[in-house]
Amino acid sequence: MIDFRDIYLKADDHLTGFMRKHGITLLRVSLGIIFLWFGFLKFFPGVSPADDLATRTISVMSFGWIPPSVSLFSLAVWESLIGLGLILGKHLRIILFLLFTQMLGTLTPLVLFPAETFQVFPIVPTLEGQYIIKNLVLISAGLVVGATVRGGSIHEKSSEIETD
Repeated sequence: MIDFRDIYLKADDHLTGFMRKHGITLLRVSLGIIFLWFGFLKFFPGVSPADDLATRTISVMSFGWIPPSVSLFSLAVWESLIGLGLILGKHLRIILFLLFTQMLGTLTPLVLFPAETFQVFPIVPTLEGQYIIKNLVLISAGLVVGATVRGGSIHEKSSEIETD
């Protein structure tokens, strides 16, 4: 007789083993691709949909001392460095510091420009607001990657079927 439970457990072991072995690396690289991609777009003014909001945010935060062209180029370099560092897995402590600092900046338009980031404050975000709020996932991904800088990893608990 076919033991479906045994087949399930073996398949589950293989799948979760793959996720355990490669998940954090794939998370780090995919996070890096996002940062590199979005950073690269900012090298071409007017191409990134976040250009205007990003430059206005930096202008407000710098009390107008940083002109839009400088802030956009700086942001492009900053995000591209984060992306490359994550993809290559190099200097992760520094890269994650840059990531978390940049993420703080990306969340500030929710406070600085609520009329542009919410249709109904604080429960119905605009498209720009949604674009910003999704950064919570990027921050969480950065935290998971950060948990590995001292050799942290995902460990298997057991291969038993969980019943909730």
